[in-house]
Order: sequence, then structure tokens, then C-alpha cells
Amino acid sequence: MPSTSHPLSAGALASSPSLSRQDVQTLGLSALGGTLEFYDFVIYVFFAAVLSHQFFPVDMPDWLRQLQTFGIFAAGYLSRPLGGIVIAHFGDLLGRKRMFTLSIFLMAVPTLVIGLLPTYASIGVAAPLLLLAMRVLQGAAIGGEMPGAWVFVAEHVPPHRYGLGVGTLTAGITGGILLGSLVAVGINTHYSPADVADFAWRIPFILGGVFGLVSVYLRRFLHETPVFQQLSQRRQVARELPLKTILREHRAACLLVGGLTWVLSAAIVVVVLITPNYLQKVHGIAPALALEANAVATLTLTLGCVLMGWACDRIGTRAVMLIGFGGLLVTSYLFYTGLPGTPMSLVWSYGLVGFFVGVIATVPIVGVRAFPAAVRFSGLSFAYNLSYAIFGGMTPIVLTLWLQKDPLAPAYYVGGLAVLGMLLALVPLSSRGFVARKA
Repeated sequence: MPSTSHPLSAGALASSPSLSRQDVQTLGLSALGGTLEFYDFVIYVFFAAVLSHQFFPVDMPDWLRQLQTFGIFAAGYLSRPLGGIVIAHFGDLLGRKRMFTLSIFLMAVPTLVIGLLPTYASIGVAAPLLLLAMRVLQGAAIGGEMPGAWVFVAEHVPPHRYGLGVGTLTAGITGGILLGSLVAVGINTHYSPADVADFAWRIPFILGGVFGLVSVYLRRFLHETPVFQQLSQRRQVARELPLKTILREHRAACLLVGGLTWVLSAAIVVVVLITPNYLQKVHGIAPALALEANAVATLTLTLGCVLMGWACDRIGTRAVMLIGFGGLLVTSYLFYTGLPGTPMSLVWSYGLVGFFVGVIATVPIVGVRAFPAAVRFSGLSFAYNLSYAIFGGMTPIVLTLWLQKDPLAPAYYVGGLAVLGMLLALVPLSSRGFVARKA
């Protein structure tokens, strides 16, 4: 059985030296890569309506085209656990630098290929099959990126800045959504709907692929810093596969992180990723306005992640979770029941919901500390990616079917899971982090 104690425990971290300039550079390049990588992963959903017409037969019912388009989107989530396990495994053997570079390469190339794919009108059923293959590769890449970044930051920021550090990194990752939203706004503003359907939908994917390859080049300048070396040493103390230890000794932590990830997936997938398409399809809101409102919501989400992380350091994780998830419950219900409203009310109410979506920063804050140091990376990666694969992948399909019967399906889904988040805040393990790091 592997030991769960190690010099990199929370207590030791309190006396560890501050990050050097090189470490800060490493964090900055990693965060930049994460932003670009998440942009590549989510830009698909901003153009889901267009893609459904490009990659499926024109005589297919619109709801069925949407269902299949979101089904391909879901495939990216289903491949996340495998990608996370494989990348984490070889990260332990070959070093973080190589795996960080590989993960963004695996994201950039498929994104570029999507932008160059022939459509259904050109090659028939091969078009959606190629699109599906590219999404699977993207999912494998994102599965290895995020948990590693959270663990990296959480274990090396000063203890009294733990929440702020993780929240800020989460804000950086959500910056990829903001970038995607802004690009989508720009495309829909500068091109007519006919031009978007004809060729302009390809632009954001080609840009994402090019930017991703630039980030691959930049990550060549990363070094295996002492921080990375300490993480590698922590892996070496295990005498068996970390996953085996997790499944035997840390099932409660897995269930907690899995439940919180379900809540996180609802907030991100429904409120941020699906809602722009929902506004257009269900309420007839112009694409440019829907995407502008989404850009505001994503900006407030980014700010909310930082503020929620900061507040965790000040008033505790449990209090922030109760306030944040409670705010998400109220504001999401008011937003969806108030649609379509006026352009001004749409932007303001969507922005307010986006701010409370920032409570998702508490998920990695809780998740990282739910596992002991010796199995922390593997535990978080396994629980987070498996849950996201199941719930994040199924959410678009469930909502597409639910919306056939009730236009308020997003309000009920997000609201119900916000309640789950509040209940999980009461679990003792949810506040473990801020006690454990004093140990």
C-alpha cells in the first residue's frame, strides 16, 4: 500500500520557497496553452447550428440534425477519461513538459482539420464520421490538461492564497470560452448568415489550429522545473498503481468530486455553451445578439472564478459554495423564465448568471484537497474526467430531447443541479482542504 504522507503534504508546502521567475514563466505558458486548448475544444458548440447543416443531410429534420451534432460534441467528453489516464501515466514516466506539449498538439491538429473538412454535400456520410474522429482526439487532449494544471497550481501557491490561485487558473481556462465567444461574435458580425454557412464557419477552427500550433512551439521553452521534479518524486513513493489505491481507499472522495463535476458540467455546458444556440432556436434571438450576451456572461464567469477563489481564502469553501450555488439557482431561473426580454435585459441577466457560474472554481478547490498527496493527481483526473464524460457528454443530448417537450428545460436542469451543489457543500470532505493544509 502506498504511503499517503509525503514532504509535499500541505504542511510542507507552507514552508516551501516562493515560485521563482522561471516557475512563474512556466505557469504563465501553461495557462496560455490551457486557454488556447479550451478555445479549440469549445469553439465547436458556438457553430453547432451551422455545423448541423454542413455535416448532415438537408432533408433531415432540424431537431435530429441538432441531436446528432451535439452527439458528436458529446464524443469529445466520452474520450476524456482515457486521455486523462494515458497522458497522466506517461507524464509520470517522461515528464510534464512532454505531456503538456503533446496534449495541446493533439488539440490543435484536429481543430485545424475540422476547419478544412469537406462537407456532407461533398463526401456524404464520411464527413460526419471524420468530424467525430476529430472530436474524439480533442477530448483525449483536454482530459490530460486540466486536472494536471489544477494540481500543479494548488500544491505550489502559498497556503493563504490557495483558493485564489486555483480560482485564477480556472478563470484562465474559462478564458478559452471567452475567446471562442468573442471570435463567434466577430464572425457573425462581419459576415452575413449566408457567408457564415458558405465559408466563414471554417475561420475560427483554422485560427484555433494555428494558434494551438504556436502554443506547441512556445511550450518547447518550458523546463522541468523543481516544482515538476517534486511532483515526479511524489509519484515514485507509490508501490502500486495510484488508480488501484483510489478505488480501494478513496471512493468517498471520488463520489464527491464526481458529484461536483456534474454540477460544474451543467453550469458550463448548459449556461455557457448551449444557451447561445438555445436563444437562437427557441426564442428567435439574432445570432449576433445571442453571442454578444454570451460574451458578457463568459467575461463575468471569468471574473467570478477569481472572486470565488479569493472568497474561499477569506470566508471558507463551504460558505462560498452555499452562496454561489444558491445564486446560480436563483439567477438561472430568472434568466430562462424571463426570455426573450429586451436586448438590454438579455445581456444583463445573462451576465449575472455567468457571474454565479464562477462558483465552479470551488470544484477544483475541493477536488484537489479531497485526495492525499500520493494519489492526488490520479484521483482528481479519474473522478473529474469520468464524471464529465458521463454527465457533460449526455447533457446536450438530454436537453435536446427535453426541449421538445418543455422550453424551460435548461432552467430546471441547472436549478436542480445547483441544489445538488449546495447539498454537497455540507459534506465534511468539502471543507477538508483548508484544514488539511494546516496539518
